Amino acid sequence: MSHLSELLAHLDTAAAVLVEVVAVKGSVPREPGAWMAVLVHGQIGTVGGGHLEWRAAEQARELLRSGPGPAQEHTVVLGPSLGQCCGGQVTLRYQWVGPTERDALSQRLRAQHTPVALFGGGHVGRAIVAALTPLPFDIQWTDSRDEVFPAELPPQVQAEHSDPVHAAVADLRPGSLVLVMSFSHAEDLDVVAACLLRQRACGDLPFVGLIGSRTKWATFRHRLEARGFTSAELSHITCPIGLSEITGKAPATIAASVAAQLLMRQAR
Repeated sequence: MSHLSELLAHLDTAAAVLVEVVAVKGSVPREPGAWMAVLVHGQIGTVGGGHLEWRAAEQARELLRSGPGPAQEHTVVLGPSLGQCCGGQVTLRYQWVGPTERDALSQRLRAQHTPVALFGGGHVGRAIVAALTPLPFDIQWTDSRDEVFPAELPPQVQAEHSDPVHAAVADLRPGSLVLVMSFSHAEDLDVVAACLLRQRACGDLPFVGLIGSRTKWATFRHRLEARGFTSAELSHITCPIGLSEITGKAPATIAASVAAQLLMRQAR
């Protein structure tokens, strides 16, 4: 379960104080947008650890005990007095949130998530879902086979049966990062072609990755050229997927490599 899903589940019945990094200067532990939620017992997420986080958690618990109120911002200079030698400064916003704020908070924090469209429910697909679940991604998981998905899925994963599978490309969220790894090379080819057609029409799929070898891509490239796609259009496809420095073929290894690739893409 992601930190956001954990927080939303908590807010079904209880309050918390959300601590967000809203501004930074110089060398700091976390970036703007990072957050943690402080509960009566424990916390979810992190704003950087160390004395900064300990002090922020103490301030948040005081606000939690005092009940609802306006958001507050505090700027902290990181230096020897705080026991952290980063040397920069961090502005934190403290916001009391309860069940009535749950939906608005969900919408605001989910806006920081990047949509991923995953085609294929096999071993690697399942490993990728597991790798991406704790990260800021929302996953649309599609397969043409019945009963291929696990019975229980994390809240940020939406499973869809689509036959033909490439028909689902038309309904993907704009900005989706697409991963293609179905059980069939024929399905893979159709999904890639559908992504290329959508990219030609809308230009709203910034990354389309295809699992497989360079030999597979050479074959696909030839077949896609026969369908009328240009070299410039085909250059939009990434195959193989993952980081080239990671060569392991185990599903969990591929998933870790792909997750790192998507995080690098997300940071652009």
